[in-house]
Amino acid sequence: MTQRYSRSGSVRPTRQGSERTIWYLMRLTGLALFVLSLSHFLILHVLYDPKDQTAAFIANVRWSSLFWRANDWLFLTVVIIHAVLGIRIVVGDYLKGRSRTAVMAFFYLLGLSLFAFGTIVVATLPQPPA
Repeated sequence: MTQRYSRSGSVRPTRQGSERTIWYLMRLTGLALFVLSLSHFLILHVLYDPKDQTAAFIANVRWSSLFWRANDWLFLTVVIIHAVLGIRIVVGDYLKGRSRTAVMAFFYLLGLSLFAFGTIVVATLPQPPA
């Protein structure tokens, strides 16, 4: 059986199923991270002067807009998905059996907890007084 390689040299799953879906999801989240992190950098370091960015600036300008809250939430979500899928690959390379299941259960629970807490923070931060 020959293996098909992508241009980057990593093995591309040949069968349909969860492994192929995760393989594509890793690439899509990586691309999304590139776009979101570049836009984050440009907005916070080019469009706005970093010396003017205080806690009051973040509360009054960035977090008062639903667009920026949604943007930050999307960034958080993509980072967590990409990180959990990445650690899944690393753990799969080094552990097998029950230890792999236990470690992955811990990382899935950690990722879910970070997602839940991050969502709560983004959704419930109070609006600044007008």
